[in-house]
Formats: sequence, C-alpha cells, structure tokens
Amino acid sequence: MLGIAGLRAGKLIAGVDEVGRGPLAGPVVAAAVILDPDRHIDGLADSKTLSEKRREALSETIRECAITWAVGRADVEEIDAINILQASLLAMRRAVERLKPMAELALIDGNRCPVGLPCPARAIVKGDSSVAAISAASIIAKVARDREMIALDKKYPGYGLASHKGYPTKLHLEKISELGVTRIHRRSFAPVRNVLERC
Repeated sequence: MLGIAGLRAGKLIAGVDEVGRGPLAGPVVAAAVILDPDRHIDGLADSKTLSEKRREALSETIRECAITWAVGRADVEEIDAINILQASLLAMRRAVERLKPMAELALIDGNRCPVGLPCPARAIVKGDSSVAAISAASIIAKVARDREMIALDKKYPGYGLASHKGYPTKLHLEKISELGVTRIHRRSFAPVRNVLERC
C-alpha cells in the first residue's frame, strides 16, 4: 500500500473513489480524503474486500484522523440524463470541490479523471487497493452510500434495499417486476427499462 509520504511528502494529496456504478437503484456516491501522514490508519484496503463491520469502524477512524474528507453524489435523474460513467465522474468532482483545505493533487481511482477539478489530478488503475488515500475514500463512499440505501429502504419498503443496496440481485429483480419501478430506480439501466416497457 502506497502511503502519502511515498507520493509527495508534505503536500495535500487527496484519494478519490466512487461506489454505486452497478446498482439499479439509488445514487452514485464518491468520496475524497486527504490523510494525515502523522496519523497512520491500520487496515486500509479496497472497501469491497472488507466486512461491513470493518468498513464502519474504519470509516469512523478515517473521519476522525484525516486532515479532511468530503462526499459527493450524483442522483438517479443525473445518472439517467448523462449516463453512469459521467455521473460517477461528476460525483468525484463534487467530492473534491468540497474539500477544505483544497487538495494540491487528486489521485483518482480508475483510468480517467473528472474534468473541471479544482486541482491537478492523476488516474490510478486499481488505486483502491494500492494507494492508502484512495482506499480511505472507497471506504467513506461505500459506508455513506450503504447508509443512504438503508434509509431509502424505509421509504420504499418491499424491495430489500437495506440488504442488496440496489444491486441487481435475484430478489431485487423479482421485486421490481412485482412492485414496479420507483423514482429511485435507474430507468436507463436495461433491467429497469425492460420492466417499464412491459407496463
């Protein structure tokens, strides 16, 4: 795992990652995190490899120990209007823009950087498993989105959102066919679009 000191000592370097590209419902959420090189956090890793309990604990530690962190999102209407890739990049840009202090460099997980960032940026493929700050961002984003989906489960009961978080599980697909499409479902995604076309 590449730490902040191994990149540019003394500079404000943000790790940036997003979660929620694959689900059929809910927003795409991104986070930007500037870690404090003097406050090491054990256990940082790609959020997908961590248990929910471990992610929750690390999220609290990151929020407490980081120099700064911020979350950005793009909602379902934006996803349907500009596509999921562009919405993901938009969410990442919004997260970076909310950092205070602003980063001097943003390390973006993936193979492309959002346009219009307020600081220089570099894309790092599989950065969530190789750069500590990006791992931290993936954890913050994952926990934030999961909490939002759990809240939406109460507003839209019956779909199982609290368990599958909007991903296209067998249960979710069955419930969309049975109960219909809600305003938080992504109409541009084929499984949702197919249900609407049958109605």
